[in-house]
Amino acid sequence: MITRKHALNNALIPTVTVIGLEMGTNLGGAVLTETVFAMPGLGRLIVDSIKNQDTPLVLGGLITFAVFFSLVNLVVDILYAFIDPRIKSQYK
Repeated sequence: MITRKHALNNALIPTVTVIGLEMGTNLGGAVLTETVFAMPGLGRLIVDSIKNQDTPLVLGGLITFAVFFSLVNLVVDILYAFIDPRIKSQYK
């Protein structure tokens, strides 16, 4: 009971942080994987549009990646408040 209540909450904060930061690595890995294995996806679309010098498509893909990464970081910040109530009390 003590382990679940105290240790798990303290251990979840760095774990959630790392999972949130790994999403950026996963986006970069998607570009590489889709290009190497010729799989269709947003990463390959961006690479092909860079080769064809299609600037609006490159910017649209990068904005999509940036919005997705920002949303993941927002979810991580919201999860902090649910995991540790002390973090929530700082923003009141």
